[in-house]
Amino acid sequence: MDEYINTGLIIEDINDPFLILNNDIDKVLIIDDAMDNRTLLSELLMPNHKVFLAKDGAQGLSLACKHTPDLILLDVVMPGMNGHQVIKSLKSDESTFNIPVIFISSKISPEDEKIGLDLGAVDYITKPFHPPIVQARVRNHLRGQRHKNLLEQLALIDSLTEIYNRRFYELDIKKVWSACNRNETQLSIAMIDIDFFKSYNDEYGHLNGDNALRVVANHIKKQLKRPHDIIARYGGEEFAVILPHTDAESAQRLLSEVCTSVEDLQIAHDSSSISHYLTISVGGASTIPTRDMDHESFLKIVDEHLYQAKAQGRNKVCWRSATA
Repeated sequence: MDEYINTGLIIEDINDPFLILNNDIDKVLIIDDAMDNRTLLSELLMPNHKVFLAKDGAQGLSLACKHTPDLILLDVVMPGMNGHQVIKSLKSDESTFNIPVIFISSKISPEDEKIGLDLGAVDYITKPFHPPIVQARVRNHLRGQRHKNLLEQLALIDSLTEIYNRRFYELDIKKVWSACNRNETQLSIAMIDIDFFKSYNDEYGHLNGDNALRVVANHIKKQLKRPHDIIARYGGEEFAVILPHTDAESAQRLLSEVCTSVEDLQIAHDSSSISHYLTISVGGASTIPTRDMDHESFLKIVDEHLYQAKAQGRNKVCWRSATA
């Protein structure tokens, strides 16, 4: 039997919501205009899950965006925005598109159920509902969602270095670029290349080369202290670093420290013409994204500075503060 932490009820349709005590268990959002239904469903689920309550569709959408629940129980018949309108809004928003929705409704005809499933619901529970059935279906859908999330996460991890891969970088940079554009905040991007890595593989063999990639990748990752700073393997021996809310001076200082610390790992590289140890070259740029800019054009600036770092002798950082 699965073990759960009892976190209590998170009620956001009253003035004194309870505190969320644990962030690791599943979150369930209940959207229902009937207080009796909200109370009954929350009592069923509260011992095993974080439960959020919304008394109408608009509040439900707001909570869904704010908390990104793992599952939504959604009433169909509600005044104002009904359940069908709510799920359409959920499915049209990238941040809530993948949240599974179970409809709960007194409409029990096959046609009503078909409409709900066609709109994107994963299940349909009819009223009056049986508590053990609700608990079992919620448990099963949450288990399936966890497995799906795990597979999606694995697809974004580089199997060799166990850091993020290029696909993750391309997904993440779109979100970060848009957020920095919207908030008019600084964004810094760096490209990192391990110097003379082909000769390293030739001299020490590909198994040692793979191990060197793992060591360097995870060493750089440890230097990124903030949770929203990320490193991804971009391809071969090249890595990309995304630093949101970071100006040119701060980014260049951080990457210079990284550059020095990689050489300080003292990974022997006798075939290097610049050091006895493995080193990296870094190119980067910082900007405040605007509507007139795009990430692809900006990345060319980053690449140009990586080439400059190599042309100027490698084992160094070349940086630019870019503007539109």
